Amino acid sequence: MIKIYATFFFIIFSFAAYSNEAVDVSASDTTEVKTYNINGYNSRLTKPTETVVYANKALELAKKISYLNGIAEAYRIRGIGNYYLNKSESAINDYLDALNYFDKSNNQAGKAKVFNNIGNLYQEVDYERALGYFNKAETIAEKTHDNQLIASLNLNIGNVYFRKNSFNQALRYYTLSYNQFTKLNNKVILVQCLQDLGVIYFNLNQTDKAEKLLLQANQAAKDQDLNSSVASINLELAAIYIKKNNFSAAEKYLKEGMAFAEIVNNNKYRYDYKLTSYELEKKRKDYEKALNYLIEIYRQDSVTYKSNISTKFSLAIAESQHQRESDLAAKDRENASQRFWLLAVAAGLLLIVIALLMSNVKRKAATNAQLKELNNEVSRQKDNLDRINHHLEEIIDERTRDLQAKNKKLSEYSSYLSHQIRGPIATLKGLMNLEKEGLVDQPECINMMDKCVSEIDKKIIEMSDMLHNTEKSNI
Repeated sequence: MIKIYATFFFIIFSFAAYSNEAVDVSASDTTEVKTYNINGYNSRLTKPTETVVYANKALELAKKISYLNGIAEAYRIRGIGNYYLNKSESAINDYLDALNYFDKSNNQAGKAKVFNNIGNLYQEVDYERALGYFNKAETIAEKTHDNQLIASLNLNIGNVYFRKNSFNQALRYYTLSYNQFTKLNNKVILVQCLQDLGVIYFNLNQTDKAEKLLLQANQAAKDQDLNSSVASINLELAAIYIKKNNFSAAEKYLKEGMAFAEIVNNNKYRYDYKLTSYELEKKRKDYEKALNYLIEIYRQDSVTYKSNISTKFSLAIAESQHQRESDLAAKDRENASQRFWLLAVAAGLLLIVIALLMSNVKRKAATNAQLKELNNEVSRQKDNLDRINHHLEEIIDERTRDLQAKNKKLSEYSSYLSHQIRGPIATLKGLMNLEKEGLVDQPECINMMDKCVSEIDKKIIEMSDMLHNTEKSNI
């Protein structure tokens, strides 16, 4: 017995020593993950390609040490890099992965940041959806007192209202954000605030005030090597000087801005510079150059329109898929919890059995007279346990066969439902696209859509009958 206790304590001591060593390594690695993520975030306005590189390094290391918050933040940072590289589909997938891992670690502050990032993705394709995500982020940010995020959200909400041509409402949010970032002394985002205020005043026909703010933003961006910001600000300055007929200044900022657009490798900036160059040549009355720019713009407009439509659907599909994966993950966690408690109960029973056996050993050692009686008792208990175990095995086998049959049936139901309903849904989506493009009459479209809905309803009723009537459930 003494040898057993000694072995038991030795195992516990060895495990504790190993755990301490693992904690030290993990602490060092988590610091490295955080450093990669910070470097990636800081590179987003200078070299977004480096942002993606840093995020991938952080992701690889975080997964290696199972650091959930590090994995989530690495996905978020990589999404930001893809966003600045104008890769919306890659960005949304990264953001949804980040959201999933922040949810696993119950990190509400991290989820709020991702909601803000997703809202930014929707700014140019779905204003209301963008505002919905910003409102989600704001609710969490106010609870966690994240003033930095609240200021960013006000700036982003202002961007949505600007795109909706609600300039006075946008100005209110921009001003609020500027004052908040001034208190936070965030010089990087203050550059963006100055630019947005300049753009708003330009659209409100306060050109001189807009020029002053944009020149201030331009200089601040150059001082901090914010290449993406310089490329964006120069577009606005060129537009101002075109309006003022100061063609030399406009050309200067266009050339400089195009160079920065190439540095950050942003196709959207390239397109915007072509458009502004067209406006300059048209104002100069150099119609030959203007026509060349216009032809390039026309070609790219078609591609951009298709890309925006594709992006909108891709974002929606990715979100839907993420929701399904989240539901499955929640189910897995629920099953894991049940398995844990079953194992805990089994372990408790095992401990009880071990305690009983040890008690029997002690009692058998008390007297030789009791030894024989106790041996007989142990034998009887063993027989009972064998019968119980045999009975339990029969029950488990029966339950296993029953579960396998149910799982097979559920799989068949799922396959059948997917096969039967996919066709009408595809038809509905096709009709919606035809109606948007004006290729089908609205009454005819509604009639056909009604038939599709009736067919789907019929299939659902049939499936309900199958699920509740086992005699008809053979697919």
